[in-house]
Amino acid sequence: MINKFYKKVNDLDLNLIIKKIKIKNKLNSINNVKINNITTLDQSKKNEVTFFHSVKYLPLIPKIKASYIITNEKFSKFFNKNQKLLIVDNVLLSVAKLTSMFYPDALNDDFESNFIDASQFKKFKKVKLGNNVIIGKNVKIGTNTKIGHNTIIESNVEIGTGCTIGSNVIIKKSIIGNNVNILDGAVIGKKGFGFYPDKNKNIRYPHIGLVLIGNNVEVGCNNTIDRGSLSNTIIGDNTFLDNQVHIAHNVKIGKNSIITAQVGFAGSSTIGERVSIGGQAGISGHLKIGNNVQIAGGSGVIKNIPDNTKVMGYPAKDIRIFLKENK
Repeated sequence: MINKFYKKVNDLDLNLIIKKIKIKNKLNSINNVKINNITTLDQSKKNEVTFFHSVKYLPLIPKIKASYIITNEKFSKFFNKNQKLLIVDNVLLSVAKLTSMFYPDALNDDFESNFIDASQFKKFKKVKLGNNVIIGKNVKIGTNTKIGHNTIIESNVEIGTGCTIGSNVIIKKSIIGNNVNILDGAVIGKKGFGFYPDKNKNIRYPHIGLVLIGNNVEVGCNNTIDRGSLSNTIIGDNTFLDNQVHIAHNVKIGKNSIITAQVGFAGSSTIGERVSIGGQAGISGHLKIGNNVQIAGGSGVIKNIPDNTKVMGYPAKDIRIFLKENK
């Protein structure tokens, strides 16, 4: 799926990788070793490199199938002797460098320049297009879909049947299900806000993931949904997003959830099913929000929330405790 949107180089020599990321440990038998890709812990395969940078991901260690793991000295104790580590000072900076080696064009987020001529729009049968629509190459649009004025659908995007895409919408690096409503001004699939300070400059992190939107979803006006970094940003079936919601890279929102206006999600948080979030709440990064959770408007969530919980306040806590403390 990633190769459809990004140009990837051929296998890289492990010696070249080691030189680029400057590992601190010594490895044996690395001549002529080729690496296919860099990927996440749970999706990794043989002849790939993955990375470990937080104890939050300890449960994923048994799922690692990658041949090599980028990490640092303090986390090396979590791995057995058979797992081959690439020890570095800064794990995420090293991952950014390696990702750029495999996907040299990933940082390019310029406007679409590879679009088809309007005379070719007739190939989209039973699709209604507004004025000044721009469609990239290899785009797929299902029947009975409507696309509003001044909207841009960039190359390789897929949109299902029965969708309504508003005016002034930009969609790139995305696959969208059936019966999805995307309201005016939404921007979907742009690169996320990932960078690392390095002396006198900030180093951008390449984002090579997608946005995957399920069926029967509504995306409100002026929403911004960032594509994933190495994994994907996912919006589950029948989830509704109000206006001016921001969803950062790698966020995963489950089915049948309701997110009201001006809610912000930091990167890599996972939201369960049937979750309701009130306006102007904020969800910190790398958190897990359970199923059937209700988060009151204006709350600040900085810790995991278990299933079937109602929370309120900053930091968000059980609503009964919050109300008792604020009588």
